[in-house]
Amino acid sequence: MNQSSGNAFMAVFKREILRMVSRRFYYGTTIILPLFTLLFMSTIFKNGQMENIPVGVVDLDNTPTSRQIIRNVDAVPTFDVTLRFSNPADARDATVRKDIYGYLVIPQKFEQDMYDQKYTTLNYYYHYALLSVGSEVLSGYENILELAAAAPVMTAAASTGLSEGQIKGVLLPVTNHDHPLSNPNMNYSIYLSNPFFFVLFQILILLITLYSMGNEINNGTAPEWLATAKGNIVTAIAGKLCPYTIVFTVITVFANYIFFGPLQLPYNSSLFPLILSSVLVVTASQALSVFVFSIYPNMGIIISIISMLGSLGATLAGVTFPPPAMHPLVHYISYLFPIRHYFMINENILHGNFGFAYSWYNYVILFCYILPVFALLPHFRKVIISRRYEEK
Repeated sequence: MNQSSGNAFMAVFKREILRMVSRRFYYGTTIILPLFTLLFMSTIFKNGQMENIPVGVVDLDNTPTSRQIIRNVDAVPTFDVTLRFSNPADARDATVRKDIYGYLVIPQKFEQDMYDQKYTTLNYYYHYALLSVGSEVLSGYENILELAAAAPVMTAAASTGLSEGQIKGVLLPVTNHDHPLSNPNMNYSIYLSNPFFFVLFQILILLITLYSMGNEINNGTAPEWLATAKGNIVTAIAGKLCPYTIVFTVITVFANYIFFGPLQLPYNSSLFPLILSSVLVVTASQALSVFVFSIYPNMGIIISIISMLGSLGATLAGVTFPPPAMHPLVHYISYLFPIRHYFMINENILHGNFGFAYSWYNYVILFCYILPVFALLPHFRKVIISRRYEEK
């Protein structure tokens, strides 16, 4: 960069700084909202697992046994029995409305049938639209009701003189021992807090980058912006986005400090690849926003497209469902989103540290998001000069 280009870059850079500090909107979107997102994601899983999920019960038996089962369900940390219903239809309606996320139905004559050693059932229903919540509710019901199902059998067997060991040998001939790798405590925060923060943060980066350029177009100040860059569109884009890149980079470094410092999330790597991947996902997200906006610089339309891309990126990142298990076409499309590559690097750093050889291409792809932008910048420059997308 020669002296003239350097001076133009600094002029655009200072101009954007003045725009940022003169409008409260930028304080809210570039600093306060990301920090709030960080606070939210660092505290939502503070206990490691989901707790006090609201569930309901339908007790059609109203016996000491049914009440004991309900107390046992309520004692499980996962559950909070918040509603009781007189019929299953009302419980189902409440589950559909998401007032509760599951309910247990204890049928009539349950206690009598159990002591008479007749076949009886305990039915439970749960909302599975939210996979994480649904899985937790299912697991909680299975654990507590397995004990309820085995209790009458153990009581009957004990009355015949069999020892506890003999009874367990018949009921549970095989004992399972779970050893979850990289997350032995099944702590949700370890594999959700960090990725989810960057998923939400990427959406903010996409929208803020779009707004910073679209606001120039809408308000008719884009020619002034380009003139400050001495007509060089590359300098204009770089100078405008550089202040945001610095702010977002500082936030990513601070976020990583929070996650791997006070929150003590485990990671099997040095800080350099962690910070490098965070910086690259910031610049790649900015580049994606510039690329889309350069195609058709109408903020009203492109903001919807950018929001859709951000939402799709959240889905295809692989945080909650592995893209390789999706349709092959969707799996390949997921590699077009920066957050997908960040998540793959993140998995390596946090859970395996298999080495740079397993994620080098993700770093390269994140860097290469900048390259397609240059192909559309001449078109973007013509749009600025023509002023045809300015609001009349």
